[in-house]
Amino acid sequence: MRDQKRVFKDWVMPGPTAPGGQTAGPGSPETGPETLDALSGLWRIFQYERGHRFSTDDLLTAWYGTSKCPSAGRALDLGSGIGSVGMMAAWRLQGATFVTLEAQDISVRLARKSARHNGIEPRYEILQGDIRDERLLAGREPFDLVLGSPPYFPLGTGIEGEHPQTIPCRFEVRGDVSHYCAAAARNLAPGGLFAFVFPTEQLERANAAAAASGLTIVTRRDVVFREGNAPLVSLFACALASDLPLTFRDKTFVEPALVVRTAKGEVHPEYRAVKYTMGFRP
Repeated sequence: MRDQKRVFKDWVMPGPTAPGGQTAGPGSPETGPETLDALSGLWRIFQYERGHRFSTDDLLTAWYGTSKCPSAGRALDLGSGIGSVGMMAAWRLQGATFVTLEAQDISVRLARKSARHNGIEPRYEILQGDIRDERLLAGREPFDLVLGSPPYFPLGTGIEGEHPQTIPCRFEVRGDVSHYCAAAARNLAPGGLFAFVFPTEQLERANAAAAASGLTIVTRRDVVFREGNAPLVSLFACALASDLPLTFRDKTFVEPALVVRTAKGEVHPEYRAVKYTMGFRP
């Protein structure tokens, strides 16, 4: 017999249960009200109604990293925001311990609330601080998997928005993709992997950032949001160049593009499969 708590629109939600117990609050005059939203399986995530909401980019980063490094025992999420990337990865890697690092206190507060709601606090540590500060992770064991969703744009190059949470999430207030690559390289375990997402049109910046930190982009996968259009973002899987054979360093295998929606606007079958493996209704 089906557990009706797991059934949503003819789909049975997989994965661990969540103890719950937390509710969306009114927030503050600065942040506005909170919402409690579906994440992977039975897990939930707290977000600000008018703040930075988790996105397809986040889901794909968690999926790509956990797919490329499925045996990770220790994982690090850099610039973790409200915890969407890290928690989706933790849902999939149920035996792994996680450390996340985020500078904004208003995001850290929500991430801790979500971790409590989902019952993962014993294996999910949330630190507050700047990813550029090497002292924050100094002396810790290195990580098999590092995840990152860097801000995409330099300050002053776009509309910043009114909510205080959105500006550092979209714009390079506390470092850029080069700082994410440097932090990942410092904290990777031998044979570890760093997965991140970045705009395809800024591919040269991503390549330069990885190379400057001693990383080789082992694989790259471009993401097309509508079939027939140009890719908007790319997923990167990197390893320390020093961990690779000489003949493999500085070589990238570019995988076939991942299409999110068909030309008719329907969800592409492969993206349905991606969602399914991450605990979302296909």
